[in-house]
Formats: sequence, C-alpha cells, structure tokens
Amino acid sequence: MLKKLRKWLAGFLVAVILLPLGGCALPGLAGSGNNTVRIASQNTTEQQIMAYVIAGMIGHYTNLQTTIINNLGSGNVSFNALKNDQADISSIRFNGTDLTTILNEKFQRDPAKVKHIVTSEFQKRYHMTYFDSYGFADTYAWMVKPAFAKKHHLKTVSDLKKLAPNMKVGIDQIWQNRQGDGYPAFQKTYGYSFGTVLPMQTGLLYDALAADKMDAILGYSTDGRVASYHLKLLKDDKNFFPPYDGSAVATDAILKQHPELRSVLNRLVGKVSLKTMQKLNYQVDDQLEEPQTVANNFLKKNHYFEGGNQ
Repeated sequence: MLKKLRKWLAGFLVAVILLPLGGCALPGLAGSGNNTVRIASQNTTEQQIMAYVIAGMIGHYTNLQTTIINNLGSGNVSFNALKNDQADISSIRFNGTDLTTILNEKFQRDPAKVKHIVTSEFQKRYHMTYFDSYGFADTYAWMVKPAFAKKHHLKTVSDLKKLAPNMKVGIDQIWQNRQGDGYPAFQKTYGYSFGTVLPMQTGLLYDALAADKMDAILGYSTDGRVASYHLKLLKDDKNFFPPYDGSAVATDAILKQHPELRSVLNRLVGKVSLKTMQKLNYQVDDQLEEPQTVANNFLKKNHYFEGGNQ
C-alpha cells in the first residue's frame, strides 16, 4: 500500500510541475544529449513496464542511451512532453483516447477508422509516428467470477440481459454519465439496465467482486487483478466500447536523427497480448516486483524479439 501511495504522490507532483509550464523547458527532464532517447511514461503500471521494455530493446539493439521520464499524470501530460520536445517516445498511447482527447475528433467505434484517423492526424498535425499496436487494448470490460459465469452460462455482455434487473454491479465513478460510451449509451445499445449500479473508486471494484458484494463489475481489460482474482471477461459482442489499442508513439525528429529506432519499435508490434499485459501488471501490482525487473525478464524470456517486425 505504501509503495502504491509513493507512486501516486510522485505522479501527482510531476503532473503539477508539468501542467503550468506548458512549452517551457522542464528542469531535469529535457536535457539528455544527442545519444540519449527520452521515454515518457505515465503513472500506471503498464506504462512503466512498457517504458522499460522499450529502453531494454534500445539498449540491446543500438548504442544509444535511454532515460525514462516516469510517473506523468495523464495522457495529455505525456503528449505535451513529446510535443514540446521534452521527450522522444511515449511508452503507450491508446488510439481511442487520443481520437477524442488529443485530436478532438468525433467519437468512433470502428477500429479501422480510429486507427486511420489517429495515425494520419498525429503525423500531419504533430509530426509524430503512431506505431501499430503492441497487441493489447486497455478498454472497459464487464467481468464476473468464473463460478457466476458457469452457473448462468455467461460468455457475452448480451448474456447478462436475462439477469440484469436483479443484478448489483460496480462501475468506476466517471462511467455512469460519460458521453459516447457511458451507461446511457450502453443501455440503448444492449437494451437493458441493471437493477443496482454503484459507482466507486476503480481500486475497490475488484475487491468488491471478489468478496461477492457485486455480481459483476466494469473494470479494465489489462488490469493485473483480472489475473489475480481469476475473473472472466465477457465478450463485448455488440462492439460497444471503442478500441483503445496500445501503441508506442515517437516524434519524427527522433526517428530522423536515429532511424534505427523505427525497426526497434516495430519489433514490439503484435508481441504483447492482452493476457501477457495482464500477467506483467500482476507481477508488479500483486507480486510487488519492480517494473524494470518485470520488463527485463520479459525481454530475456522472448530473446528481445529477434524475429520481430523490422
């Protein structure tokens, strides 16, 4: 608990420093020299793991040095770090989020459209390269305990319809009134409502489900607690939740200065599945391993993806 509190405080303090500075140089973050690649990471476990994965790949395949700008408080903060030349690579960006928050484009559910718009507009507007997905998406997902799924023959979100009026479900605090992919739109798309809907802090959702205080929760697909509690994710059979595919993003400036980075990042495309990301998050959040240790072990186990995309 103390470890997580320290991480949160560190992320909060960095966010407070970054936000008011806007385009100004960030003391201790920007200076690094021509042979050092700066990797921006938000304050979530998967962001930190993938930052160290990228650093490990760069160290293995090039003569470049790396530094990680860690615990950035939000996607906007890490984006501005790239935009203002305070970082070179963002460890993970989610295209569904960037579509509406960075690009201010219309909400979309079609994965191909989202990918095309985000990739082309990041290039056109910001001179940044949006790489293809690592292979996982961090999105909302309905989940239940395996025994509950077996008892009621649940495989998809549509399967909940027959039980919904009598169900007690937990959701995060922003989803209930969220526009586009929130509860109002969910009810319209799937054609049912839950009997009791309780908004709560995300961290409490999984504990509540494990303790049988909830029948189902709306959690996050890559969360390590999915694995630790052996939860079953129900298939979003109506494709309600938009794609949030995770990718690395690099500035065109760093790719021009060090072209070898393109092939290094391409080696990771399609190599980190949803279950793999859940497992890596679990090793940090539940087994209390350091993100750098988890990342290094992952790379060694996979031989630094020697046969990856070039």
